[in-house]
Amino acid sequence: MKKLNILITFSLLSIIAFAAIDWTPTSGSVKFYIKNTGITVDGSLSGIKSSIKFDENDLENSNIYASVNVSTINTGIGKRDEHVKGEEYFDAENYPKIEMKSTSFTKTNKGFNGVFKTTIKGKTKSINVPFTFTTNGETGKFVGSLNLDRLDYGVGKSSFLLSNDVKVRLTLSVKKK
Repeated sequence: MKKLNILITFSLLSIIAFAAIDWTPTSGSVKFYIKNTGITVDGSLSGIKSSIKFDENDLENSNIYASVNVSTINTGIGKRDEHVKGEEYFDAENYPKIEMKSTSFTKTNKGFNGVFKTTIKGKTKSINVPFTFTTNGETGKFVGSLNLDRLDYGVGKSSFLLSNDVKVRLTLSVKKK
């Protein structure tokens, strides 16, 4: 019986030792860049909500879910913000969130690559997101960037004036739970 208790205790400690680390977001930003009539327009979305279990030494058991409300879009021009929240672009009334859920992670020579199922306006596509993750004691920071084609998600229509390519930069500061 004593050997069984030792075995159970060792097994539980092994599971705990190799479980991905829970992180709580402390701040974050989503910034985007798109060319409109040849000029780069930038904007942001705020209020990232996330659930993060991440351990760079246990990528198989790591996962990230994040969302942001479309209604927080800010390009610096209120009238334009209201227009892109409308049915033709993001249709924020019917599709209030942009969501990303990881499906896998790999280490790279520059950091990590995550594959995320990304849902915008009810359409889901897998996107590769190269990112870095740095820690300092009990805190950490994720920084990543990605490109996506807005037409893949039904955001607007093809246009000579508005680029299809959107560059997105994500930053999320976290602390251990």
